[in-house]
Amino acid sequence: MKKLMAANWKMYKTAEEARTTAEELVRLVGDVPADREVLVIPPFTALSAVAGAFSHGGAFYLGAQNFYPAEEGAFTGEISPRMLKDACCTYALAGHSERRHVLGEDDAFVGSKVEFGLAQGLRMILCVGEKIEERRAGQVESVLRRQLEKGLAGVARDISTEDIVIAYEPVWAIGTGEVAGPEEIVHAHAFVRKILVEIFGARGNEIRIQYGGSVKPANCAEILALDNVDGVLVGGASLQADSFSRIVKA
Repeated sequence: MKKLMAANWKMYKTAEEARTTAEELVRLVGDVPADREVLVIPPFTALSAVAGAFSHGGAFYLGAQNFYPAEEGAFTGEISPRMLKDACCTYALAGHSERRHVLGEDDAFVGSKVEFGLAQGLRMILCVGEKIEERRAGQVESVLRRQLEKGLAGVARDISTEDIVIAYEPVWAIGTGEVAGPEEIVHAHAFVRKILVEIFGARGNEIRIQYGGSVKPANCAEILALDNVDGVLVGGASLQADSFSRIVKA
């Protein structure tokens, strides 16, 4: 199982800035380690620029931060999976905490994206995670169960396990500098694994689970060494090629 090392650039970088960063990343990483995949998820306006930088980049993949679950239509400001594939995207995110808690997407809508994205040929990364008040109230497992069950409700049980990735991102650790401790990560990932096995049977053991939340070069190796951590989803530390290249090779 290859570890998925993903960079979410969020609402940062012009097309030219993204192209420069992507080209530098390819140069700094060189040959991607055999047990790794590298994924960059830039803003929509920079997809083409990053795709061009990755055209000779080996195991570098392009992803999208969002889409609307329809083939086309009168959805001003939205974008479809078909358009993303045309822009060379292989992966897409659904359920990132900023989509859930800033932009108001509920569990059912997130699940419709996962189902539709897979049907349209994208590999989907479903993001799950609790807010700090939910953790303090002892609700971590109930939140994760709800988000996973509803997020995966429409997914065929015989889906290729390479096409689904779960990203556990405790909301309180995203962009705050706070990182879940090893015990917190191990517990959350073990619970996610348990739910995946409940849903998909033994094949749930083959689905990758990433950790996200203030991942940096200094802590990445320790995080990757933990049980059930099959990659990382990186925000701020991925915006610089030097920093993210060190994470990729951690």
